[in-house]
Amino acid sequence: MQNLDAIFSPQSVAVIGASEKPGKVGHDIFANILKGNYKGILYPVNPNAKAILSVRAYPSIMDVPEDVDLAIIILSPKLAIKAVEEAAKKKVKGIVVVSAGFREVGKEGLEMENRIAAICKKAGVRLVGPNCLGVINPIPSVSLNASFSVRMPASGDISFISQSGALCTAVLDFAADRNFGFSKFISIGNKADVDELDLLRYLHEDIDTRVIMIYLEELRKGREFIDVVKKITSGNRPTPILVIKSGRTSEGAQAAASHTGSLSGSEAIYNAIFQQAGIIRVDTIDELFDFANAFAFKSESALGKLKRKVPRGNRVAIVTNAGGPGILATDITTSSGLRLAKFKKETIDELASHLPSAANLNNPVDVIGDAAPDRYKDALGAVISDDGVDGVLVILTPQSMTNALGTAEAIVEIARHTHKPILSCFMGIVDVSQGVDFLQKYGYPVYKFPENAAKAFVALYRYFSWLNRSHLEQYELESDKDRAAGIIANCLADGKTHLGELDGVELLKCYGFNVLPTILAKSEDEAADIAENMKFPVVMKIVSPQILHKTDAGGVILGLETREDVKKGFKEIIKKAAKYDPNAEIQGVLIQKMAMSGEEVILGMSRKPVFGPLLMFGLGGIFVEVFKDVAFRLAPVGRNESRRMISSIKGYKLLQGFRGRPKADIEILEKSMVSLSDMAVNHPEISEMDINPLLVHEEGKGATVADCRIILKKPDDSKNQGTIQSKIYTDERR
Repeated sequence: MQNLDAIFSPQSVAVIGASEKPGKVGHDIFANILKGNYKGILYPVNPNAKAILSVRAYPSIMDVPEDVDLAIIILSPKLAIKAVEEAAKKKVKGIVVVSAGFREVGKEGLEMENRIAAICKKAGVRLVGPNCLGVINPIPSVSLNASFSVRMPASGDISFISQSGALCTAVLDFAADRNFGFSKFISIGNKADVDELDLLRYLHEDIDTRVIMIYLEELRKGREFIDVVKKITSGNRPTPILVIKSGRTSEGAQAAASHTGSLSGSEAIYNAIFQQAGIIRVDTIDELFDFANAFAFKSESALGKLKRKVPRGNRVAIVTNAGGPGILATDITTSSGLRLAKFKKETIDELASHLPSAANLNNPVDVIGDAAPDRYKDALGAVISDDGVDGVLVILTPQSMTNALGTAEAIVEIARHTHKPILSCFMGIVDVSQGVDFLQKYGYPVYKFPENAAKAFVALYRYFSWLNRSHLEQYELESDKDRAAGIIANCLADGKTHLGELDGVELLKCYGFNVLPTILAKSEDEAADIAENMKFPVVMKIVSPQILHKTDAGGVILGLETREDVKKGFKEIIKKAAKYDPNAEIQGVLIQKMAMSGEEVILGMSRKPVFGPLLMFGLGGIFVEVFKDVAFRLAPVGRNESRRMISSIKGYKLLQGFRGRPKADIEILEKSMVSLSDMAVNHPEISEMDINPLLVHEEGKGATVADCRIILKKPDDSKNQGTIQSKIYTDERR
C-alpha cells in the first residue's frame, strides 16, 4: 500500500499527547499546526486537559466524535503502543510517531517498535517514525506543519526526505534564507514502516513535486531500491533525485583477503547504488540546494506544459561584466567536464553589432563593467541562439553603474523563450539583492559564485546523459551452472575455502572465461617436463593456502624459455616462499602457459550483507593498489551497465588506444563483466573473488585470465546474502 495521502494531505488530524505547557513537544507540534493555518480539522488528545490553546481536548482518540485521518503521537514508548492500538480501532489512515526511545536505544526499544509496526500492518495503517521530526505540507490547500519545527517553509515544487530530524530544522532555516519552497517535507526516523522507497514512489506520482532531495544515513534495501528508483529517474515522466549521504569517510574492509574486498567499503556500495539508479549525489547541503534550484528550472513547451530545462550537451557559453570572474568560471567549467562553446561567425558578428569595441566577442563574452541591462540582453540573446551552445552562465559583479534588478529582468525575458538552461551568478549580497530576489521569486536559478553555477550545470548535464543513455541488445552468454555448482560443492566438502588457480580456472571455464593451461608441479624435474610439453615460454607461481598475494612473496616468475630456467626458477620460488612465511604449507608450483601481452585489468566481486554481490572493475596488476582506479556496481548487471561501468574509470583511455597502443578488446570486457555477474548471482557460496590480472588483448583477440583468487563460504554462512538477486535478474539486464 503506497498511498500516503492521509499522512501528507489529511482532512483531519489528532495530536495524541498534545500539551498545555509551552516548550513541550506535544504543545509545540499542536501550536505549529494551528499557526500554520492548517485547512483541516484539528483535535488535541490529552486526558488531563480540557483544552489546548483554546481548542477543546479529548481524553482519548476514541472520544473524538468524527473520523480522523492522521494521528500524531507524542508519548513515551509504552503509552505510544496503547495509543497506536486505539488509533487503529478508530480506523485512522495514517500514524506519525514522533517520540524517541525505540530501536535506537536497544533491544527493548526495538521490540516495542516492532509491536507498533505489527499493529499498523494488521490494520492497514501507514506509519511514519518513530523517532522523527514529523511531516510538513506547505501547499496552500493543505498548509500542514505537523512537526516540532517552528518554521513553516514556503510552498514550492521540491520535496525533501531526511533520516535526521535535527538536520531538518537547520535545512528549513537555510531554505528560508534562500527563499526556497517545498512541496513536501518529511523526517522518517527509524523507518518502522514507511521508508525512503515508499516516499520516492509517492512523491514521483505527486503532481506538486518536480525534484526530490534526500538526506540519507543508511539503506536497508539494495537491489529493490535500484530497480524502483531507476524507473522514477527514467521513463516518460522522470523525477530527478538528489542525495546527500553521510559517512563518506568510513573505511573499507581492511581485513579482506582480496583486492575487491579491501576496496569495497560502504562508500563503494552506495556510489554503485546511486549510479545504477540514476541518483545524483551531492557533497554538501549548499550543493543540495544549488542543484535542486537548477533542476526545478522550467520552460513552457509548445503545448503549454512546463518542461524541465536540461542541456543537450556540455557546451557552455559564459557572459560576464568582469574579466576575473569570467576566467574563474572558465577554469571551473572546463575542469568539471564541461566545454567552452565555440561560437559561429554569425554569433560573433551579432555580438559585435551590440557590444562596445573593448568587449570580448569570444567565449567567455565580456560585456565590460559598465554594461546596462540591454547590453546583457543583447549578448545573452545572441549566444543562446547559437546551435553550438547548450546553456549559458551569466555572471554579474556589482559596480557603481550596475543595475542588478534590470539585468535580472533581462535574463528572465530571454530565458522564457528558450529550452536551454541559463544559470546566473550575481556575486555579492547587498548590492545585487534586488536582482537575486527577482530571479528567486520567478524560480530562476541564481548563485553567489561561479563555481556553484558551474557545478549545477554539470549536474544538469549528468542527468541529461542519464536520460539519454544507450540501451543495447543484451548478450546471450552460455554457462555451465551445474558443473560450477559441483566444483564449488566438492571444494567445500574437501574443506577448501580459498581456491587457488587449479580449482579457480575450472570454475571460470564454466562461465566462458579464457584460461591458460595450468598444471601443478611438485619437483623441479616435473616442472621442467610440464613446461617442455606445454611449449615455452611459461610462467611459474607458488601454490600455498597461506600465501594469497604471490607477487609479494616473490612467488611469480614470468617468461621462462628453457628447462634449465624452469628448474632454477622452481628452487628460487620455493626458497623465497619459505622465507616469506616459514609456516606456510607449500603445495608445489604451478606451471602455466605464458599469455600473449595485453592491458592488465581486474574483475572482482565481494558479497555484502543486505546488498548482495558487489562487482568491481578497474586497472589491474599492481595498479589496482597504486591507483585504486576502480568502479563498482551491484549485481546483476547486463551489457548496458557493464559498458557504463567499464567506461567510468579514469584509465579507460588506455583501453581505447593511447599514444600508439592498440585499442583493447572492450567488447570481451563487457561480456566478462556480465559473466562474472552471472556467476555471483548463481552461486551465493562465492564470498570474494579477484580475476587479476585479466589480460585484455587488442581488439578482436579477446582476453586471458592470468591469475585468480576465489574465496568460498559454506551455504549456511552465505544464506540471505544475494539469494534474492536471481529472482529479479531478468529485469535488471535491461
